[in-house]
Amino acid sequence: MHFARWRYFKYLMVFLLISYFVPQAKANHKNFNYYLATNDSPSYGINRPEYTPVIAETKETAEKDESINYNLLEFVNEFHLERSSIVFGLIKVANASNVSSRCHFHLKNIERGVLRKDSWAIKVLDASGTKPPGFVFGQNFWLGSREGCGAVRRPLGITLSANFPRIMHNTLISETAPFEVDYRVIYLKHNSPWQVELKVMSEQIVHIGLCLPSSCANSEIQKLMSTYVQQGPFVENDIYDIKPEVVYMKDLKINKSLYQRASFKIFSACLIFTLTMTVMASFIRKKRLPKQTSDEATCEPVIVLSSLPLSIQHFVSCFDIQENWSKLFTTKPDNNSIAVIDGLRSICAIWLMLFHVMWFMYFTVNNKPVLVAYAETGTFQYLSAAPILVDVFFTISGFLQVHNFLSNSRKLEAIRANNFWQNAKQFAKMLTRRYLSNYWWRNLLFIQNLFEYNDICINWSWSLACEMQFFLLASVLLFTYPNLAKVSTVTALVGNVIWTYGIGLNVNFELSFDTFLATANYIYLSPFVRSLPYIMGAMGAWYLIENRERLITLSEAHTSLRWNLAILVICMCLFSTAKRDLSSLGALTLVVIGRLCLSTAICWTVIGSATGRTCWWSQLLEAKLFQHLNKLTYAIYLLNPLVIVLLFSLTSASIHADLIVMSIFCAGFVVIIYLTSVIFSLTFEMPFYNFI
Repeated sequence: MHFARWRYFKYLMVFLLISYFVPQAKANHKNFNYYLATNDSPSYGINRPEYTPVIAETKETAEKDESINYNLLEFVNEFHLERSSIVFGLIKVANASNVSSRCHFHLKNIERGVLRKDSWAIKVLDASGTKPPGFVFGQNFWLGSREGCGAVRRPLGITLSANFPRIMHNTLISETAPFEVDYRVIYLKHNSPWQVELKVMSEQIVHIGLCLPSSCANSEIQKLMSTYVQQGPFVENDIYDIKPEVVYMKDLKINKSLYQRASFKIFSACLIFTLTMTVMASFIRKKRLPKQTSDEATCEPVIVLSSLPLSIQHFVSCFDIQENWSKLFTTKPDNNSIAVIDGLRSICAIWLMLFHVMWFMYFTVNNKPVLVAYAETGTFQYLSAAPILVDVFFTISGFLQVHNFLSNSRKLEAIRANNFWQNAKQFAKMLTRRYLSNYWWRNLLFIQNLFEYNDICINWSWSLACEMQFFLLASVLLFTYPNLAKVSTVTALVGNVIWTYGIGLNVNFELSFDTFLATANYIYLSPFVRSLPYIMGAMGAWYLIENRERLITLSEAHTSLRWNLAILVICMCLFSTAKRDLSSLGALTLVVIGRLCLSTAICWTVIGSATGRTCWWSQLLEAKLFQHLNKLTYAIYLLNPLVIVLLFSLTSASIHADLIVMSIFCAGFVVIIYLTSVIFSLTFEMPFYNFI
């Protein structure tokens, strides 16, 4: 009984104490916020009737309570803001000695406005970046809001009804800053051990968006940021050991020097010239006379006008949009072509485009390790293995070069009869027709893949350089046919395998993404390594020429077995890199065997189609749709990285890697790049190809 009474007595005492102290605590804290002083704090003497009024008894109680030190409260608020808000921290370190007087005046106006909780100043604070969650997994985009910074001087054009009560301040939208502000981005290199480091490009760069007065120069802001991070109030440094270093900053405005660059002037001149020729071609078509000539080898119909020389008419007519449109979308069967090649090229071009969506998305996502983890899952393995599809293009190119060369008996006889200089002329003519008709505006030397990957302009064009180099070497061998070509081809194949193993073991090649990029110059871009599928394609063409009659008479069972093996090998090659934690020797063996098997499967696919021994899936690749898409493969290959990078760079926020988001991006880019490729082909590629 005594114990029970004592327990009830304790409960009563606790209840009385709570009842006594809680109202006082509420009265002491009711009139100020933990982070910022309210607008009605006596220390600021602010009376703003547009804000929500304070209850009279609460205000009176607070004013009479002398226990609250409002000067201390202001100091606490400023100290908290200085550490938690980067833009406020910059303002605090600014003084008349490190910035201009006008910049200093405007920065202090922002400081006073934030402490008074002026609407425009709060918008400046809100538009500037702070650390979002997700730093451990690569969230380095602390961008704030560019649109919010713009709304500081130009209110949003939004109409709200006055018939509904709102808790927001009445001036939140309409109030503007008394001076101009700009959105800037400053870049910090961090050295935090608390972020997953992939070693893929520069992921250790923090992007911080700041809304600052226009009167402050970029150099001044950069110095302020250096001072701010060196003095130590940067709170994120305490938690994540960031140890930031200021790299540079941008104001996101087009530099006027851009218009003075020779590259910009050349591009503008080419664009104006092409548009002018297109308009002239359209005008000539409308004004043409009944008299026309027709020649399938040129840009026809050639329009005969008495006012223009025939050569100029011929050149201008190459830019005729209607004529190019009909050529681009025609799907007439061509007895001299192998139809399955259209499907292979089209599928691989689209496949590589989807890979480029994922690759260039990497630079904008705020959870890079998650994106890489997706790439290693079985669901997205078909995309992460897409780079091996470049071998399909190399195989087809090697096959077509040798097949076309050996099939032309008249050319072979001419080569045998010609002397060295005559063959040299023939070689130069074939080279010009083969490449300059399509790639004349690219690097005329085609040696960009022999340099560092980071130094390559339009780095995805490395495969064009490889193909050019393979074509030159193969042409030299073909012009010595039949004395050295066969022996040289076998020697090149064996040498390629030995070189791949030697260089791969030397650089410790592995299948992980970080090693893949670090060794790209030695393995992925090197023509000495990538020549294997081209050699296999050449051998496949020679096999077709030598054994065409026997291949046509193969039994159905034998043919079906080859087709089934081909599709099985292709699928296995696409998923061969699902296990990436192999040793260097194991990874190199997988790469070499995979390229040999994939090239062999592609060769049989082309041979089977060329001999008429097709199967159900090869017939799908021979569909007329792919005849049209094949004409766009070069434009798709050339333009897709440009379009992807451009659209990603126009976004004002980073992207969060997610399965649904990535699927939507892929579908959207397929449509956009297809339309862009059609326009490019009609106005640029086809006119110059027609002329040559």
